Amino acid sequence: MSTGAEAATDGSNQNLALERCLEVLRSATNDSEQFAALLLVTECARAQELDDGTRHRIFDAVGFSFLNRLLFSRTSLDGCPDYLFRSLGLTLLACFCTDPSLASHPQVINKIPILNETLNISCQDDIKNLNSMIEDAYQCLTGILATPEGAKQLVSGGTISSLCEAHVKQNHGWTNALRILTSLLTSLPDHCWKIGCNELQCLLVKLSEDFDNIDDSHKFHLAEILPVFLPPSQLLIETSWGLNCLNHMSKALHKILSNKLSISQRDPVLLLAACLSNMYGSSWIMIDGRGEKTKFLSLLVNLACVEVRMSLEDPMPQDSRQAIVTACYTLIEMGIHECTKEGFSVLRKEQKLQLLQVMQEASAAVMYYLQQVGWERMEEPFVLASIRLLGAWLAEETSCLRQEVIQLLPFLVHYMRMWFQRAVFSRKQLKEASQMALLSSSWGAVWPGDAIRFLLPALCHLSAEEAPRKILISEGVPALLCDYYQHKWEIFSSEEGVTADRKYETQLSLQSCCGVFLNLVVTEPNLICQENCFVTLLQLLMQSLPVQLTREGQLVLVANISTLGLMMSRLLAASPVLQESYSQDFFLAVIKFLSRCHVVSAEPDEETHRIVLRDGYAEAWADISELWFLGVQAFSACLPLLPWLPSLVLSSGWLQDLLRILDEVSPGSIDLELVTALQALLTQLAQISVPCRELIQQHGGIEKANLYGMAALEQCLSKIL
Repeated sequence: MSTGAEAATDGSNQNLALERCLEVLRSATNDSEQFAALLLVTECARAQELDDGTRHRIFDAVGFSFLNRLLFSRTSLDGCPDYLFRSLGLTLLACFCTDPSLASHPQVINKIPILNETLNISCQDDIKNLNSMIEDAYQCLTGILATPEGAKQLVSGGTISSLCEAHVKQNHGWTNALRILTSLLTSLPDHCWKIGCNELQCLLVKLSEDFDNIDDSHKFHLAEILPVFLPPSQLLIETSWGLNCLNHMSKALHKILSNKLSISQRDPVLLLAACLSNMYGSSWIMIDGRGEKTKFLSLLVNLACVEVRMSLEDPMPQDSRQAIVTACYTLIEMGIHECTKEGFSVLRKEQKLQLLQVMQEASAAVMYYLQQVGWERMEEPFVLASIRLLGAWLAEETSCLRQEVIQLLPFLVHYMRMWFQRAVFSRKQLKEASQMALLSSSWGAVWPGDAIRFLLPALCHLSAEEAPRKILISEGVPALLCDYYQHKWEIFSSEEGVTADRKYETQLSLQSCCGVFLNLVVTEPNLICQENCFVTLLQLLMQSLPVQLTREGQLVLVANISTLGLMMSRLLAASPVLQESYSQDFFLAVIKFLSRCHVVSAEPDEETHRIVLRDGYAEAWADISELWFLGVQAFSACLPLLPWLPSLVLSSGWLQDLLRILDEVSPGSIDLELVTALQALLTQLAQISVPCRELIQQHGGIEKANLYGMAALEQCLSKIL
């Protein structure tokens, strides 16, 4: 065993040897002398750890001109392997790349292609030295990766392809390939898939097959890294190879989770399942047979609910568990969707009831956690994740845990207001700095802290119930939502810096806001008249509808804006807003929306004509039918309040078209609900407008009323006569 003095002596001797080698290298007059000196330098570099200063001295002494000749030379010394020069060059390059300032040097970056080539070099002779070359190449790539622009340089330099090949073929150092790929995909997932899509497909196929087939501890390492290798788009669910990957992953996850696991084993498995659920809902679960698929789905949701309860019901919940609890939230959201979706479900009724019970218990744990520590931790992303899950649950169920929900409402309102105000302030700052694109960078379709968006569906339910509605009003939610709606509308109507996904999410938020406002209009009419924010909201609705009506694919939003504007106009008819010119533009747009709904079907093989829904309306009818009927009712109520409105109906041609339709179709093709709505409209027009009444009479109003069973209209016209 060497003493300290002996070790110091050895280090001193090595330093002296290196100094002599560097001196020889600097004074070399030809390639042979330089090569001999370089061999000595390489041995010294391999034999000891070098500090940055020494590396720089070697770098300066060697120079890139000679290093390039070593790396790219296709010849060698007599009796030596062909790759001797390259091996020597790679050893020196690996030495340099341990220093970040050298690893980012352009002369190192331009060596990426030869490093890529070296990873998959093959030779049956001198395997030991060949493997050493490959290890040096990996060390170089690792050094480059550690630099600020390293990941981008490697992806652009084609390293993805070489790393994937090395792993798929299990070439020497393939574990290093997987490690570097994991770092690259973590840093630049979209760029990696754009550059190396085909190679990453092959790699993911192998990883998923290995995950399904192997039974050692590497299985759990694969579970940990697989989320990084999932494509950022819906590629897996849209391709045969992708479905094959999902099949392998779901089978493996089912097999793993059916066994007893330690926490360290269970966590990465749940995280992978949550990642797949976040991207694909429950469609990624491809276990053969409905029974097995149901069993696995139920297992996932039950495990997630147990984890949430264990973590959040603890008086001192561990912050270290937040990542796994957030993953469990995703699995519970999948369960909520599966239990409440319309149409076919793999779950039977009794299975849904069982899952709803455990999800209710998990939601109770979330509410308990927020009630206990939410006020103190409002800055933490985990609180927002908890509120998102709670919003998903309350969107479907508000009657259970009713008292707990009511007690938590003040906190939820305060949280929504705080983050909304911060978001508005941040957006103004970004707008002033012309950096609007940053709003949709890392959070995608929402800005950080948009708790209102997550809770809007729940607010639609809560605002319809008296007790929670009173709390929402007392906490100032109506004014908050009016500001939120205006803020969202600015984003939605923006032509720049807003992605399609974000615009769609914003549209859904606007529609949900309209649902809350409609509840307030119906249940709290005095509030609408007292709060100035609703006058501002009505003004915005009136100005936005004419523009929105011209856009395709926005019929549901148009229906919401039209009906809400009409319902508010009934209550605010005396407001100056209704005297502005844009109010008439609004009502013309409303007339277009209401009047275009129904047309006469004139199929050649039909003896009689029927009234049918126009294309576009038919596709959206499930979402807009109630709004359309409520809109006709509200429009009828506005007629006596706005003296100029009947003449607008006449000039638009709506009344004429409606009477023509009633002339042409069979009375049996119109259902009772539509007859009732049209009767209210025609009766109101006949009562308050002489020109409208005369037009109705000219089209056989009394006969028509008798034919369609419109007793109120018939009575109105008879009295006037």
